[in-house]
Amino acid sequence: MDEKLRILLCEDDENLGMLLREYLQAKGYLAELYPDGEAGFKAFQKNKYDLCVLDVMMPKKDGFELARDIRASNAEIPIIFLTAKTMKDDILEGFKIGADDYLTKPFSMEELTFRIEAILRRVRGKKNKESSVYKIGKFTFDTQKQILSWADGMSKLTTKESELLSLLCSHANEILQRDFALKTIWIDDNYFNARSMDVYITKLRKHLKDDPTIEIINIHGKGYKLIAPEN
Repeated sequence: MDEKLRILLCEDDENLGMLLREYLQAKGYLAELYPDGEAGFKAFQKNKYDLCVLDVMMPKKDGFELARDIRASNAEIPIIFLTAKTMKDDILEGFKIGADDYLTKPFSMEELTFRIEAILRRVRGKKNKESSVYKIGKFTFDTQKQILSWADGMSKLTTKESELLSLLCSHANEILQRDFALKTIWIDDNYFNARSMDVYITKLRKHLKDDPTIEIINIHGKGYKLIAPEN
């Protein structure tokens, strides 16, 4: 690793938190551990981080609430949830907030670092690409800045929203295969990631709803198609 990347680690289990911090530090990361969501958010406001690893069940401010606060300040920073919950609704709630990934306890340290490295590779790859701008109806989409703009306004997209809209734009008026999109953005095409992608498709439809010439349609058994006027 050429430079040490800084990770915000929030975990209220003292033993697990210390183990995670020591393991991540041994892997070359600068991992800072905080025992609750309030302390974690205060640290986030003061310091610059490259990625957040958040336990869901924490005192004072839980992981979901903390993630919402972080997303309000920074729409781009990757977030991984650690959760003892196995309920599908809880995992989907994390993706709705804007999580990039999740791990259900118990998990292996190796799996955590694999997922961190996979996310950071995607982020680096996106930053290293030349700026790509798409015209979608009345909208202009800057993939590098993650901004969707129009004549009298703009929206800042999250990383996942931007990645998914980029794929749709590159396949405009063609079928974007569901499995291809899942493996490109989420790496794994499992049930939870598939449901997460459905959530982000809904978000993108809301972003684009003011132009009736644009539509994202479901192609049953195959994927999605971005219907947009040819420029």
